[in-house]
Amino acid sequence: MTGTLGGLAAAGAFLLLTHFGISSTPLRAALVARLGENRYRGLYALIAALAFVWLVWAYATAPTVPVWSYEPWQPWIPLLAMPVALLLIIAGESTPNPTAVGRDTLLESADPARGILRVTRNPFLWGIALWALAHLVPNGDAASVLLFGTMAVLALAGSVLIDTKLARRRPDAWARYAAVTSNVPFAAILAGRQRFVLAEFRGRLPVVVLVVYAVILFLHRWVIGVSPLPP
Repeated sequence: MTGTLGGLAAAGAFLLLTHFGISSTPLRAALVARLGENRYRGLYALIAALAFVWLVWAYATAPTVPVWSYEPWQPWIPLLAMPVALLLIIAGESTPNPTAVGRDTLLESADPARGILRVTRNPFLWGIALWALAHLVPNGDAASVLLFGTMAVLALAGSVLIDTKLARRRPDAWARYAAVTSNVPFAAILAGRQRFVLAEFRGRLPVVVLVVYAVILFLHRWVIGVSPLPP
């Protein structure tokens, strides 16, 4: 079954709408009041999952319409960017983070910004954005632009909206946290408001990142259907 670029665009728009049109608007409070927090989160997770499945299916069935030509150097961009993206994603998921769902009480801790949070307070989302933008380079067709562009917008806009939501919910605690962190990676470090502590990245984290990267490289052809290595 062949899809259309319009269908893919609609799937991308629906994914963005489910994230930004529900969780970041007064509609969320209304749904929580009616359903309760746990039921709301379950319903929201289901809708978000269905939206993502629709986006992937629409991409898989969309026609190939070239936007820019392929060049032999282009596959090197995701190859070099993915270890950094994986570091952001894995470290972000394994580090207690005040911006994670239900973890905003961490803003009250004495030292809430440690490890990858010294680099960016939204590491997972920046990892997703880096993955999406890097994969745009060697995939110069309209369907890939819609897919990876949607994911990049979802991640980058999501990081701003999460910050805004926490600033509104816990203004004093957020002000203290924001003063020593940054959304944009390394911005707080370059501004002298934070420091990079290499010791907090030692241990199993580099090994886990390299192992996951190796597995992705090995499985990419079989799962995605395209080799990630340059020809």
